[in-house]
Amino acid sequence: MTRILFVCHGNICRSPMAEFICKDLAQKQGVADRFFVQSAATSSEEICGTVGNPVYPPAKAQLEKHGISCAGKYAAQLRKDDYGRYDLFVCMDDNNIRNIFRIFGADPQKKVCKLLDFTARGGNVADPWYTRDFDKAYRDIFDGCSALLETLLQENN
Repeated sequence: MTRILFVCHGNICRSPMAEFICKDLAQKQGVADRFFVQSAATSSEEICGTVGNPVYPPAKAQLEKHGISCAGKYAAQLRKDDYGRYDLFVCMDDNNIRNIFRIFGADPQKKVCKLLDFTARGGNVADPWYTRDFDKAYRDIFDGCSALLETLLQENN
């Protein structure tokens, strides 16, 4: 089983969207049992005490528009000891990469990558918290998750 952790700044928009899009794609392809998928934040901004904030309403609405539920998801923060728990840390942008290295210190097993690097175009998934373009974020994340799953399935066959 491949253990994937999607990572963004606050874990209320992009990374939970990626978590649930990836789970949905894997389920539809009949390979959900081959993956353990979660998401987390590099910051603690969306964590209130021991409980994180729920998925940001426009991100939740975007998922629902595509028939995907994120019910029960609350922001969680990435911890240094997560490095040993996951096979792949899939970040949304360059800032997430920098922040993840601050948390982990290093990446000796080359587990850290960016989502859109699995696509032909590469680049960053723009943060819809700032752009307000949740449609574009969904499309980018969908494309990235589709390419990620295709890559992982090809590698493990």
